[in-house]
Amino acid sequence: MRALAAACLAALLAAAPAGAGTDPADLARAAAERLNAAHAALQQASRAPDRVKALTRTIRAYEEGLDALREGLRRAALREAEIRREFEAESERLSRLIGVMLSIQSTAGPLVLLHPGGPLGTARSGMIVAEVTPALLRQAEELRARLEEVAMLRALQESAAATLQAGLEGVQQARTELSKAISNRTELPMRFVEDPQNLQSLIDSVETLSGFASGLAELPPDAEGGAPAPDFTRARGTLPLPVSGTVLRRFMEPDAAGIARPGLLIATRPLALVTAPWAGTLRYRGPLLDYGNVIILEPQAGVLLVLAGMEQVYGEIGQVVPPGAPLGLMGGAEPDAGTLLLSAKNGTGPELTETLYIELRIGNEPVDPGEWFAETRE
Repeated sequence: MRALAAACLAALLAAAPAGAGTDPADLARAAAERLNAAHAALQQASRAPDRVKALTRTIRAYEEGLDALREGLRRAALREAEIRREFEAESERLSRLIGVMLSIQSTAGPLVLLHPGGPLGTARSGMIVAEVTPALLRQAEELRARLEEVAMLRALQESAAATLQAGLEGVQQARTELSKAISNRTELPMRFVEDPQNLQSLIDSVETLSGFASGLAELPPDAEGGAPAPDFTRARGTLPLPVSGTVLRRFMEPDAAGIARPGLLIATRPLALVTAPWAGTLRYRGPLLDYGNVIILEPQAGVLLVLAGMEQVYGEIGQVVPPGAPLGLMGGAEPDAGTLLLSAKNGTGPELTETLYIELRIGNEPVDPGEWFAETRE
């Protein structure tokens, strides 16, 4: 019985690390590795032949790593709370289990072997102990595993602050370098030259974003040139979303005020990078009405992709941008590491405070853009 008590207490108090990591820990570790890879990519981007492309990938890597880390921390906090609720619900049973094992351990060995019923009673009690021992050890092992999991989750949350802060600093540095690289970029082909007078007249005369897009479609480029664009119609259902986020409203889905718009509304993080889902010509970039900064991309003749709601936009009107090219940044201010850790501790995810509006027009008529993106196709 002493051996039983010692084994149970050892199982309860053993400090050896658990074998397989839990999902939150695995996710957080993978996120940290992705952030380390993003750090390395940022250092290499300065020597890349195409710095814009390299920095765009680096920012995406940082965004994905930070998202994964925040999700891991959120899951860790939720799992810790779940285990603590289990402890509270089973506190009486666990107290009895630990009390029994401690009382067994404190009993002298010879006394345990004696039984008032004599040898027969001793044999029977031995059989009972033999049956009970595996169950006690199993319960003790389960308790030890949960205690270790709580300790690991707490250590994970405490050690994530430095990783999170380094990731936030790294992505901000990458954004700054990307803006500089874009301003120095000269290699993109030009399909036409901007006509400021006609464009300004159109801006002054329109009252809606759809009206502006329709008017823009009627303003032909000054000159066509370059290689023919890939057939955009073949991209239906395969396009990546221009920004990482969550769909708030779909095509013609009314908002709280009952207004239905012919596009997608995507909720995203502050300062998220917006990229071109398909190669195309920049027909417009800049502020428009109350939509913030707007990019209108022409993947091919008769097709316009409208992206509205950015704070910063890249490129020049008339440029032909490749797929994945950076088009702009969302607005807002990214929370600091402390705020993000607090939200994760409370079990909440990152705040998706910014919104990107996406409209697709073919033949000057709006179509459901959700059918063209792989993540939103129903």
